[in-house]
Amino acid sequence: MSYLDKLLEGVEVEWRTLGEVAKIGTGSKNGNEAIENGKYDFFIRSKTIKKIDSYEFDEEAIIIPGEGGIGDIFHYINGKYALHQRAYRIHLVKDDILTKFVYHYMIANFKSFILRKLVSATVSSIRKPMIEKFIIPIPPLDVQAEIVRILDTFTELTAELTAELTARKKQYEYYREELLSFEEGEVEWKSLGEKSIGQFIRGTGLQKKDFTETGVGCIHYGQIYTYYGTYTDKTKSFVSEEFAKKSRKANKGDLVIATTSENDEDVCKAVAWLGDDEIAVSSDACFYTHKLNPKYVVYYFQTEQFQKQKRPFITGTKVRRVNADDLAKIKIPIPPIEEQERIVAILDKFDTLTNSISEGLPKEIELRQKQYEYYRDRLLSFPSLSEL
Repeated sequence: MSYLDKLLEGVEVEWRTLGEVAKIGTGSKNGNEAIENGKYDFFIRSKTIKKIDSYEFDEEAIIIPGEGGIGDIFHYINGKYALHQRAYRIHLVKDDILTKFVYHYMIANFKSFILRKLVSATVSSIRKPMIEKFIIPIPPLDVQAEIVRILDTFTELTAELTAELTARKKQYEYYREELLSFEEGEVEWKSLGEKSIGQFIRGTGLQKKDFTETGVGCIHYGQIYTYYGTYTDKTKSFVSEEFAKKSRKANKGDLVIATTSENDEDVCKAVAWLGDDEIAVSSDACFYTHKLNPKYVVYYFQTEQFQKQKRPFITGTKVRRVNADDLAKIKIPIPPIEEQERIVAILDKFDTLTNSISEGLPKEIELRQKQYEYYRDRLLSFPSLSEL
């Protein structure tokens, strides 16, 4: 017997529509009513929580965005809050139904239900009648409570790990700024493009259509801020050997830098290449070959000191750019190699803890989320109406 069968002990499960068991409606607030230091949560029509100085509802409810993140279950709330006029609240009014139980059930099933409803629709927003027709199982209260207890254990642990990750990231940023800040005269500052330090080399024309299943590794500029972290020794993509012969290639220790992006933050994001083989680099990117510790340089690229020097060189409107010649003008502090290595050793620990998908907090959060999904699917797999 499955765990759910043991919980039910042969008791039949009732099925009702949300329209029969809940008050469903929208709020009356507009997005421009949000303020920075409001007292109450303000749920916007998309998956956004802002703040507001007055509340509309004081209740236990499930919040659904009417637009943006279609079918996502936005939030569970128990208390005072305000709601956008295009977001929905679901407030259960029956004593034999736990709101938290419905919340978990909807996370597992509501999105697929709504997407089926929208297949032939011309709108990309949710309407109240759609929500009202969603059917939910109603097992005995003690069964609902036990299911909620188990699933909340995983969501609470995930929330704790997420809060820990946020705190560690702030700690990481603090130490990165501190370790890469030096008193005047303590170390020498030199331009990145100074001949004794390094040089920037522009990438060559490389488009996604040039990718192959195997061959010579390559890094496309868009992957630098969407896929890679601080450093890597493996590439996501490859090009043919024939194509690679015509390309400019980065070597072990070089930084590969995105010189183009849609926003200022991602312009000049860099990844240190630590693999043994040469790799091709796309246009709209460049690589920096140098005589410094590669991780030291890439960590410096993440500091506010670097960002301040970068900003005056950014050009463009929709597409933001910094060219290699301007990058060469940015200055970097150059302590002895032993000090570079000491700084790198400290920051590597923070980078692993906050960014690693194989051993850090992100991996732990991913595992807990998978555990939650595993148990949710088994605890909420009630016989469908067609099986009854």
